[in-house]
Amino acid sequence: MLEQFHYDSDLIGGSLMVRESRLVADLLIRQVSSQEWYQAIQVENILQKRTAASAQRNATAIRKRLERLNPEFWKALRDGDDELSSQVALCGALERNLLLVEFMETIMRDAYISQTPYLDSYVWMDFLDECSQRDLDICEWKESSKKKMGQVVFRMLAEVGYFKTTRKLELQRVIVRAELRRLLEDHYKQRIKESMEVSTWTR
Repeated sequence: MLEQFHYDSDLIGGSLMVRESRLVADLLIRQVSSQEWYQAIQVENILQKRTAASAQRNATAIRKRLERLNPEFWKALRDGDDELSSQVALCGALERNLLLVEFMETIMRDAYISQTPYLDSYVWMDFLDECSQRDLDICEWKESSKKKMGQVVFRMLAEVGYFKTTRKLELQRVIVRAELRRLLEDHYKQRIKESMEVSTWTR
């Protein structure tokens, strides 16, 4: 009997958190011990969160995304300018969230190809309805959780520039940085690369 397919997603965990991601990338590059991690995140509160719990939650979410990337990506994230760092952070989110990849490959792709000026926010819920045919567990997700995930996705894409703002989801063209394209090619991440290049796709 085939095992039921499930989406593994952390989209409720937060958007790109670029500033925080730079700091976590630095900890990963320096290969800190668990004690040093605790000291930086919990004691020193380098992420500048209001509570130790939220600091740990954000740091863990970011770490799980970045650990799916090679150290070269961490360095680009830590040392790059805001545009490059945001794009690398999105790579981590895409690696961690197949839902986000498929949203880029379907909804975003079709919007750019048809030259739709902006998206309606309900497209996320429609997209999840489609995905629920492959993962029945989605039908059990709370409506509030689904909406929250959509808000996070729209914020992520706005942070990188695919949307002008999250208030009106006006589509914009995004050029993936050459150094990031090379990293994605060198590490055989073609699907992630194509997802990020969605605004330049043609029929």
